[in-house]
Formats: sequence, structure tokens, C-alpha cells
Amino acid sequence: MKVHEYQAKELLAAAGANVPRHVVCKTPDEAAAAFDQLSNGGGVMVKAQIHAGGRGAGQLVGFADKLGGVKFCSSKEKARTVAETMLKHPLKTLQTGPQGQPIRTLIVQADAEPDKEFYVAVVFDRGIGLPVLMASAAGGMDIEKVAHDTPEQIIKVPFSPETGLLAFQARRLAYELGFTGDQVAKAEKIMLALSKVYLEKDATLAEVNPLAVTKSGDVVVLDAKFDFDDNALFRHKDVAALRDESEENPAELRAGKANLNFIQLDGTIACLVNGAGLAMATMDIINYHGTAHGVGPANFLDVGGSVTAAGAVEAFRIILSDPKVKGILVNVFGGIASCATIADALVKAGKEVGFKVPVVVRLEGNEVEKARAILAAAAADLPTLKTAADLTGAAKLIVELSK
Repeated sequence: MKVHEYQAKELLAAAGANVPRHVVCKTPDEAAAAFDQLSNGGGVMVKAQIHAGGRGAGQLVGFADKLGGVKFCSSKEKARTVAETMLKHPLKTLQTGPQGQPIRTLIVQADAEPDKEFYVAVVFDRGIGLPVLMASAAGGMDIEKVAHDTPEQIIKVPFSPETGLLAFQARRLAYELGFTGDQVAKAEKIMLALSKVYLEKDATLAEVNPLAVTKSGDVVVLDAKFDFDDNALFRHKDVAALRDESEENPAELRAGKANLNFIQLDGTIACLVNGAGLAMATMDIINYHGTAHGVGPANFLDVGGSVTAAGAVEAFRIILSDPKVKGILVNVFGGIASCATIADALVKAGKEVGFKVPVVVRLEGNEVEKARAILAAAAADLPTLKTAADLTGAAKLIVELSK
């Protein structure tokens, strides 16, 4: 689960981090009023709040002038105009795709006047089985380029999940990054707050980018990003309450409510599979046989080992709601799940929803003979439903039918 920048900053501030003053706004008038509250004779930053990175380097869709999702405003009227424009146009970044994402919320932030920018984040390193504090003095918007071209500029500090990041580790890292004087203690405090939120709230990513030294010598969190483990939200009601469902893919949100693991992709052949590994293998074989014909997987969908008939029908409804889908490959290996359950769901979905695109089914395992009998009995009523004896044959057939 992702949260907005302002929500991440509020979590960090509660843990002791130094965060610039800001006001959350929904309208141009609120942005103008926030300017009066925050400008202090200077200017403010107006920042779009969407669940995507690269907002400052982005572009508002359908707006002729080059205006991204982060803009300095030196006057009240400028803040109002920029806010009005941002709220009218979707923001396109490298993480949103060409259509962009609608902007529903802004923050107006007091201008911190950054002089130098750093990158700081906490992630889990699976190789060593520990959380790691990563930092770089070459931070800012180009951190991905730094990681690719000069990875030696990124410092990594593993720490124990039992003790958390220790003060001496944060202090030593601050010195290595080049902080001096009282800036060291300020940077240390932010790093400790970042690791605290990461551990206590079951985050999967905790990032401050940039961590800035201002022209006045202060150290502040200019931007922050958190991702949280969905499976741990039941014990963090405060974090769960921050969820903004309007920022999420509607099909993925619908699938989550049905306990389906679903990720929408750009291809034209939908997949319905039981098991994450099998689902990935199914996507791979569609790509293998479909690339030459310009087709690929339209989704990742793992219905799980204990899928019910109702869950499987809902899966088909979600798949068929995507207008890009030109065919469906069902690949089920019955272990815990029964092939007969999937077959029943297929027939039910075909009758209730209607298969207007080809559907190729490959079933093996638990109750497979019963499942094949169910599909054979329904063949006359579902002419677009085909079966295949093995996965390679199924992939080739759905590619041919979907071209």
C-alpha cells in the first residue's frame, strides 16, 4: 500500500523528523490561502499528490506549457493559477504511463531553499536478511542514474530489526555523507525517524528524496515516500486509514477485495492461474510464443490454491472488463484447488458474463477428469471455449486465436 507525500511526512514528523511546514489543499482558493500562511515574504512550492515518483520532471497532460507536478510560486495569484491548472490536468511521469494520473490533492509547502540534496532510504536486503539504510550524497531526482552508473556512491548500513538503527550508525553515516557541525545531529535524527517508521509500521520501503541542507544550514525532509506491507495492515489501523483508493487501479482494487492477486499489464492475452510461480511461467510462455505476433500477457492473476467458484467467476468478470483483452488462457494445476471447481466457474462465468473472446483451458491434477467432463458437457453452449492437453499447446492456441 502506498501513501501520499504529505502522509509520509506526517508519519516522519511524528517520529521526530524535521519536515517543512505545509498545508494540504483540494482547491485553488485553498492554495491561495495557504500561500498567505506559509510564504513569509518569499514563495511557496505547490506539489501534486499522486502515487508516482518523478513528479517534478513530469508533464501535465493536455497542457501546452511545460509544467510538471512541482512548481515554485512567488505570489498568491501564481499559487492559485498553478493549483487550478494542476487540478484540471492529469500528471504524466515515467511511472504513470502516457495517460497520466488525475491530481485530486495538492500540498503548498513553505520554500525550504535547498542548497544541497541527499538520498536516504530503508529497504530490506534479502541477500543478507536484514533491513538496510541506504544513502548517497549524490541524491535528488537522479538517484536511479547514480545507482546504475556509479553504485559506489551509495552507502549501505545494515541494522538489526530487534534493536533498530542505532544512533552511532546514523551519526557515522552522516559524517560519511559530508554533514558537518550541528547538521550531523539533525541528519541523524531524520535517519533514526525513517528507520523507526519502517520497522514499527511494517513498511516495505521508506524513502526520503531529497533530504536537503537548506541555505540557512537546516536539515529537512523535502520529499518522502512509504510503501507498506498489505499483509500487515490489520495491525496498523492508523496506516490503513491513509489508503487512497482513488489512486489505485480499479481492477486491481476490485481483485484485492475478492482476495485475488491481480496486476494489470499492457498485453492482450489474459491469464487465470492458481499459484504465483505458475502464473509467472504462464506469462513467460505467452511472451515466448506471442512476441512474434505482437501479443503478450494482459495481466498477472493468481487465484490461489483455495479459490472458490465465486472467486473464480469474479476473476473472469475482472479480466473481461479490460477492453484490451482478446483472449484468455486458463492454466490450472489442481493441488489444493480442484480442477472441477475451476471448470464449474468457467461454465458459470461463460453463461453469466459471456465469453466474447477465445478462452483456452489447460487443466491438470486434482479432479481433472471430472473437470474435463464438465467442460465437454458445456462445449455446445460455449463455442469460444477450447481445451488443450499441455501448456505449450495451450499457449500456441490462444496466441493463434488472439492474433
